[in-house]
Amino acid sequence: MVAQHFAHVDTWVFDLDNTLYPPSADLFGQMDGRFSAYVVRLTGLDHAGALKLCADYWDAYGSTLTGLMEHHDVDPHHFLADVHDIDISHLEEDEMLSNAIKALPGRKIVYTNGSHNHAKRVLAARGLTSQFDAVYGVEQADFKPKPTQDAFSTVFTKDGMTPTKAAMFEDEKRNLVVPHALGMRTVHVHEAPDDAEHIHHHTDHLADFLSQLAR
Repeated sequence: MVAQHFAHVDTWVFDLDNTLYPPSADLFGQMDGRFSAYVVRLTGLDHAGALKLCADYWDAYGSTLTGLMEHHDVDPHHFLADVHDIDISHLEEDEMLSNAIKALPGRKIVYTNGSHNHAKRVLAARGLTSQFDAVYGVEQADFKPKPTQDAFSTVFTKDGMTPTKAAMFEDEKRNLVVPHALGMRTVHVHEAPDDAEHIHHHTDHLADFLSQLAR
């Protein structure tokens, strides 16, 4: 049974985007447009060039923001406020997911590469706010992004958690490499399974998976 692999877990770490809501909500469709528009204004590139630069920075640094800070001296607070100014009114409360998270023993936290405010808005829209003990955005990681070791170390130290007694749920498989190395139980939340050695479990329905873990 899958539950036996989580018997030691006392801290449950959840990514936000495309993890605590389904990818079909397509919030990134809105954010990508704001990313590129921001870069167009910043650099004078055309739309295609801006999209490529965003993707290049994401590949190289783990986030577009890090590349913009490194090469263009961008104010991260201004950038995050701009790109997360999106419509989330179509997000729906998820009672099944809320109950499944509530039933987990121990602390539950959210850790996202997005902003703290974005996380709070999404959690409220999904009816999940009350289920989490703490929410960490990229600000709390000192603007260092997952998948870097420094980002995880900063957030996990601030939280006071013990990685070997924790599990992480994440849609980006590269963001599970460091948690695996730290001794965390890793769960890839994605429609397509992945057999990478740093991924212990896969699910395409988070609430169903979590419902197996309550004890």
